[in-house]
Amino acid sequence: MMRRTAPRDSTPFLLLPILAGLLLVPAPAGAQEAEPADPAPAEEGSSDLFLDTVDVNVVNVDVYVTDKEGNPVTGLGIDEFEVYEDGRRMTVTNFSAIEDRRVVDDGSGEPPAPEAVPEDVPVQVAEAEREAVPEEQRLSLVVYVDNLNIRPHNRRRVLQDVRAFLRRELTQDDRVMLVTYERALHVRQPFTTDAERVVEELFKVDELSGLALHGESERRDVLQRIEESAGGGEAMMWAESYAESVQNDLHFTIDALREIVTSLAGLPGRKAILYVSDGVPMIAGEDVFYAVEQGFQGTGAMTRMYGFDSSRRFEELAAHANANRVSFYTIDAAGLRVYSSADAQTFQVDRAGGAAHIDSIRTHNLQSTLILMAEKTGGKAIINQNRVGESLSDVAKDFRTFYSIGYNPGHSGDGRYHRIEVKLAGGDRGWTVRHRDGYRDKPAAAQMSDGVLAALNFPYHSNPMGVELSFDPGRRRDDGHYLVPVNVRIPMRALTLVPRGDAYEASAQLFLAAMDDRGWISEVQQTDLPVRVPQDKIDESLEEDYVYTVQLLLRSGEQKVAVGLRDQIAAHNSFVTRTVYLSEN
Repeated sequence: MMRRTAPRDSTPFLLLPILAGLLLVPAPAGAQEAEPADPAPAEEGSSDLFLDTVDVNVVNVDVYVTDKEGNPVTGLGIDEFEVYEDGRRMTVTNFSAIEDRRVVDDGSGEPPAPEAVPEDVPVQVAEAEREAVPEEQRLSLVVYVDNLNIRPHNRRRVLQDVRAFLRRELTQDDRVMLVTYERALHVRQPFTTDAERVVEELFKVDELSGLALHGESERRDVLQRIEESAGGGEAMMWAESYAESVQNDLHFTIDALREIVTSLAGLPGRKAILYVSDGVPMIAGEDVFYAVEQGFQGTGAMTRMYGFDSSRRFEELAAHANANRVSFYTIDAAGLRVYSSADAQTFQVDRAGGAAHIDSIRTHNLQSTLILMAEKTGGKAIINQNRVGESLSDVAKDFRTFYSIGYNPGHSGDGRYHRIEVKLAGGDRGWTVRHRDGYRDKPAAAQMSDGVLAALNFPYHSNPMGVELSFDPGRRRDDGHYLVPVNVRIPMRALTLVPRGDAYEASAQLFLAAMDDRGWISEVQQTDLPVRVPQDKIDESLEEDYVYTVQLLLRSGEQKVAVGLRDQIAAHNSFVTRTVYLSEN
């Protein structure tokens, strides 16, 4: 079963119900802190140093430029791009041109200098280390098979090409995960750098049910009932009943997609979802409302149809993906569709255009969501193709060759959604420029919470500040739960201290959550660390650790604890996890 977390602010997380009682009880065991360089004393005559902390927010945009044949356009420099946020021209501060996964232009005007190879390091090892993909450019790919909205024979055909794509195009620098959806998310293979493990699991997916056959049978029955209805009222009853059923499933489908996007939020680098289905409708039951209108004019079917329009929810899904740097690459597994009018067993609507027209409406309805998700997030939609191998090779070009552009928007953490547009200086030259169409400027606290959840959900660790976790023996309560002291140890030199009055202080925040062995996860707790060092103790304190202890109320069994530490002055973050086992014996 897919691990899920309880909704917070109406946003479902990957890994659901909430862990009963994550209790954060501050119990500082030390009060010390550090600075990146030697602490600067306050100016003579002044007892305080005024210091305002301002986050420097850099927005990174992955940009794909292709020619008329769909081939990547390489060799463009920093001056050939114009970036606009909400219509206002931005100054590009960060630039990288990546070709075949290697940086060939870092925006400096000079080719990146090769790293020196130590004499005692074998050349092969040095080359492998030199060419390692930076974490901010590393790819995390989720292969998402929507079994609720796919037919088994379509899935079998497409997954054959997907398996070949994974074997051919992914490298050991790429992380790949496999999930399926059958009215609930299921992780079939957690993130791994071994694509062959995902390939093996995809063979097992072929054995699962493809539930779109049931939906197709229900649709045919409804169209037949509409055809046989005695009047428009009866026909509308059948259409609305069917649309309500489809819309119910559609909302769960969107929720599941949002859930997987949310789970990826805290992962650094480039994130993509390869979504495989027979398509999902933008308007639930659109084609059956058209069938009613064709057979019984004057029923108001077109007006009532738009009550089942889910376009806004798909727009919100795309915006949510953009906020978390996730691109959708969508595959219509149905390929080249055969209209039901060619099937002698189907309905015989012929009153105003026939079954072919109804089917064309349905096809467009199912594909429009795939196109929207891909285009809004800078990905690609693969539609009307029975074999998708060649198009997947084009997707792989996105993973290997692109431009990474960064800019400082002049605001940080305002919570608003901002539109992005990237243009080529001097015009598009007949080329296509793709990128995500915006982002939500998350406050630092929201970003830290995302990172803590990512550390719990995935094998993600980023600990430049050298934070360590340890557990003291837990105390079992009468209700069977345990109070477990968790010690967070922070090297003083990793923190930034500034003089205030007769002491040095740091501005640091701790974020913490826990997950049990059933995948239940707590809300992320946040607290400010009370770090204060007397001025006459600062030199010796810099050689020590600051220890902060919290007590967690945990169930018995295996518990994974994740901590995020943010130095607000230096804008440095660390994430670390550790597991503790609480026995009932």
